[in-house]
Amino acid sequence: MALKLIIARVDKTLFDGNVESVTLPGSSGEFTVLRGHEPFVTTLKKGNITVSSGDSEQRFTITNGLVEVTSGRAVVLI
Repeated sequence: MALKLIIARVDKTLFDGNVESVTLPGSSGEFTVLRGHEPFVTTLKKGNITVSSGDSEQRFTITNGLVEVTSGRAVVLI
């Protein structure tokens, strides 16, 4: 099963789809989220978000943000 991922700015949704994993630049260090991850909310620092789906990867460069993770969904606000 896939993880539902949304990456959004105030003015625009940058990504909205199902992925295998997302790696994020957390304030306390880089971490990867998969479907079924324990729910949490944390801040993000400057770095890259790496979205993995099958054999493809997409990267988004951010300066800061916030992520909310639930069992089947991750919402990143930048």
